[in-house]
Amino acid sequence: MTAPNPQTLASEKFVELDAFLVELNRAAGAAILPLFRADHGLIDKGGAKGFDPVTEADKGAERAIRAMISERYPDHGVIGEEYGEDRADAEFVWVLDPVDGTRAFIAGLPVWTTLIGLRHNGTPVLGSIGQPFLDEIYIGNAGGSRLMSRGGVRPLKVRSCSGLSGALIATTDPAIFQGVEREAWGRVRAAARLARLGCDAYAYAMVAAGTIDLVIETRLMAWDIDAAIPVIAGAGGITTDWEGQPVGAHGGRVAIAGDRACLGEALAALASAAP
Repeated sequence: MTAPNPQTLASEKFVELDAFLVELNRAAGAAILPLFRADHGLIDKGGAKGFDPVTEADKGAERAIRAMISERYPDHGVIGEEYGEDRADAEFVWVLDPVDGTRAFIAGLPVWTTLIGLRHNGTPVLGSIGQPFLDEIYIGNAGGSRLMSRGGVRPLKVRSCSGLSGALIATTDPAIFQGVEREAWGRVRAAARLARLGCDAYAYAMVAAGTIDLVIETRLMAWDIDAAIPVIAGAGGITTDWEGQPVGAHGGRVAIAGDRACLGEALAALASAAP
């Protein structure tokens, strides 16, 4: 999956789709917020594989988003965590994670997000990371990203970080790393100034906002990362796999950084975990 190109779509089309993306975030928030810190209908879909929660918020928000896409753009495809694929080979495909960070959601922690990305001919070109409880939408494309919040609208820009010794890094949970991956994460963590855990995709938004320098993740699905790629690019950051290549169409092992120097040092530490 190649890096998003701000010239991939005509600017008029971007404006139209950007406005629709904001509408989708508002609709998702309307479906989710009444269930946050309330009776959210928790179900464990993991079975013997271990705890894997899903709530009525996850399902209701994705239904709302899909209904709006179907009505406005019936020729567009959708890939969603809760309801699978529909026309995944279409020219335009929306990639959805209605509640990324369901564990945070059921714990009442406002670091879960709604991830909505748009692929054009297989490439992520537009995306958003929404946190409706905080009234935040981090949204953008490779031409520029911005934060929309109750405080107004401001551009997003990553910060400089020349190396891991000065870096604030994040991952969802070190337990996701196994074997050589855990050893590789340990090297990155030992070299970094500070690590924060448990923020899921909200940490990606913080890279774009210039408060976190590096996020390392593994075993991501497409809906976990597609939406973030254009937002990070538009803020001046970089999203790669652990080998420094573009993230594949099905997710995988991902590094997100605001500064290429910091990313390079991290990738060197991760190199021993290469497949």
